[in-house]
Amino acid sequence: MERSQIISAFAALGTILDALATGKNRPQIITQAEWEALENLIEKEQHFNGWFTKEAIQNVFVEISSWLNAPTLEEWLCAYPYASNSKTVALILPGNLPLVGFHDLLCVLCSGHKALVKQSSEDARLLPALVQILGNLEPQFKERIAFVAGKMQGFDAVIATGSDNSMQHFKQYFASYPSLFRGHRTSAAVLDGSESHEELQALGRDIFQYFGRGCRNVTHLMVPENYELNRFFEAIVSYGDIIHHKKYGNNYDYNKAIHLMNIVPILDNNFVLLKESQDLHAPLGMLHYQRYQDQQEVQAFIEANQQHIQCIVGKGYLPFGAAQCPTLTDYADGIDTMQFLGNFAACLS
Repeated sequence: MERSQIISAFAALGTILDALATGKNRPQIITQAEWEALENLIEKEQHFNGWFTKEAIQNVFVEISSWLNAPTLEEWLCAYPYASNSKTVALILPGNLPLVGFHDLLCVLCSGHKALVKQSSEDARLLPALVQILGNLEPQFKERIAFVAGKMQGFDAVIATGSDNSMQHFKQYFASYPSLFRGHRTSAAVLDGSESHEELQALGRDIFQYFGRGCRNVTHLMVPENYELNRFFEAIVSYGDIIHHKKYGNNYDYNKAIHLMNIVPILDNNFVLLKESQDLHAPLGMLHYQRYQDQQEVQAFIEANQQHIQCIVGKGYLPFGAAQCPTLTDYADGIDTMQFLGNFAACLS
């Protein structure tokens, strides 16, 4: 299978995803039956996983479709080799966000390898549906992608993402294989006090999109020592409807009750809790914040937590509102997946 065929098929898939996400007419490259099946899947996925709302899936489709056009794919891939001798790469995918493992699958296929995919039960329907479309667009994909529910066998390398506890299990179980393991990370925001209302509002997107469940969601704020937090609260009020989502609301209520019972000081705007803490990770429905005196203190915190931070938003970092808009080269945990795939294949050749 040639790389040009892979690029062509993924570009066609990108056209389909963009149309589904933005309400455009059905592209001619997909049948009416296939189109209606995808529309039905988007509508009903929330019944299987309450976090996977129609809006969340459409947002993911928009982001993925931004990658899947021929010029973008060609520019990305020109820096990486294409395997002449295909290997099989096992993918163990998380399920915290819709299609969170799509980038790994894209990398494996675009590097010339085959994928053996083990999905999370939390996200077991979306990726197979897209893979079926890919197979219809380019039949050779049917021999290059397989899904497995039980024990994984017959692979040459593994890419696995999960909790920090899972990582210990993965490292032992897959010790004899070339591997790329990713643990639990989260993201932070650095405010300097000069942010506009619009910038703080955009920060709300970084916090609340996908209900705060992604590694690129901001869970920790760093603010100047005398920063007035009401400015932040006023800017994010438009996200208040999130509290009406049952699962998010349950998390908010639970964490509020626990902190009130333990007489732990918190700030509350009726849809998110703020707690002063240097802990990077915060539970759902809550943000941690800490005050800093100077930039040296900010840098010291970032350096101390660099193994647990996925991205940082703020002036001099990622723009506000851009945390959930990674490019193809924004590799998870800062590890170049394509480079890993090229290196392991070269070693086995």
